[in-house]
Amino acid sequence: MKYLVNAREMQRCDRITIEEYGVPGLVLMERAALAVADSVMDGEFCTDKVLAVCGSGNNGGDGFAAARILMERNVEIAVLFVGKEESMSEAARIQKKICENYGMNFVSNIDVHEYTCIVDAIFGVGLSRKVAGEYRTLIEQINQASGKVIAVDIPSGISADSGRVMGAAVCADRTVTFGFAKLGQVLYPGALYCGETVVWDIGITEKSFRGELPRAYYLGREDMRCLPRRMRYSNKGTYGKALLVAGQKNMCGAAYLAGEAAYRVGTGLVKIFTEECNRVIVQERLPEALLSTYEVLEEENSFRWPTAAGIGPGFGTGEGKWEILCLFLERCVCPLVLDADALNLLSGRTEKLRERRAPVVVTPHVGEMERLMGIPKKTILEDLPGTCRRFAEEYGVICVLKDTRTVISDGREICVNLTGTDGMATGGSGDVLTGILTGLLAQGMEPFAAAKLAVWIHGSAGELASKRLGRRGMLAGDLLKEIPTVLLEGENA
Repeated sequence: MKYLVNAREMQRCDRITIEEYGVPGLVLMERAALAVADSVMDGEFCTDKVLAVCGSGNNGGDGFAAARILMERNVEIAVLFVGKEESMSEAARIQKKICENYGMNFVSNIDVHEYTCIVDAIFGVGLSRKVAGEYRTLIEQINQASGKVIAVDIPSGISADSGRVMGAAVCADRTVTFGFAKLGQVLYPGALYCGETVVWDIGITEKSFRGELPRAYYLGREDMRCLPRRMRYSNKGTYGKALLVAGQKNMCGAAYLAGEAAYRVGTGLVKIFTEECNRVIVQERLPEALLSTYEVLEEENSFRWPTAAGIGPGFGTGEGKWEILCLFLERCVCPLVLDADALNLLSGRTEKLRERRAPVVVTPHVGEMERLMGIPKKTILEDLPGTCRRFAEEYGVICVLKDTRTVISDGREICVNLTGTDGMATGGSGDVLTGILTGLLAQGMEPFAAAKLAVWIHGSAGELASKRLGRRGMLAGDLLKEIPTVLLEGENA
């Protein structure tokens, strides 16, 4: 697990490091500048003629210092100062004066096409208003440059909190950020503007949180260690029983994809409840699964049998489906995953979530969340983490808000998933996720932990499939074949 910070949290870390631990701000700035200079000269960028564009804040100070270091390394570099002298931070003023003392080449009129590399140090993480006027014009010029662009800490014009474009933003090839990755660097559209993001240690560590940990973070391969343990002395009952309530007429594929995914993550037994018309196809495709049909759902054993249940893939919203969903919410005591049509059935009736007996994980995509919350899709996309957290908090559920960057929340913490590929943008991918998640829950994982890990496994399987097949030709079923590889790699991490 690695933290993602917003602007306020990063500024607090800076302040604590400087004021409480006694590390001078100029020392941090020098280390940041060294990181930028090293990145410029790592062989990926042409350094024949470099331009550093510096603002009047501490981000500009980082840029001035980086420019001076590059000059000392015999790089031909010029500096364009675009801030106002009277509004300069003290550190930026000092760094600019040092550059002047060293005889740095300052320019006022530029042709961006003259430069093989541009260092963007105009605005940092503290930007809180839209970019306009001469700053916007300059950013648009930088984006037309023929050379590559390296952003200092965050591309100028990107919100560190949300990834939104604040009027206009620099489109960087690489972003060199310090201490911790920022939320706005991993959320879209900010992630597109950052290019490759590299996090450098400049002396700001987790100690600088001083007990006030960030709400947001992301998982890494090392987090696979929390997978349910396998034991030599065990049987199929040891590893749980997953029930998938899925599939209507002409939608049997959803039941199959979810069922096999549940098995692939190690579940001992998987049962599929579906329409009678799906029986033959599902049993031919997945003979390992038990199968029953909706007609027998009211038997009490249907609700006692599973250790986790997933409801919704290909389920439909027609006659009798709301009643089936209500039965599970009212009678089931094992964790429930509500996906797809289960969420569509809940639209306008979300109060039913409060009547459940069991822990619930909801897995809406943005369109389903729009219907659940009754708010515009645009509003959701502008604040995925906030929307996810608020829904989880209001209804006491775990929320998995699916998008290019899926966000998972328990109403307090926020996990942003960084795995996955656009090859997963194909029918059935969500059904696979439901199966993975239900399978992990069936094996006894705590719901929030299971939701975070399921999304990570799902995305990682997509990455492996895209490497094997290419992003354009992937099918949801290709994810199933990669799940065991992801688990094996995780066990060896």
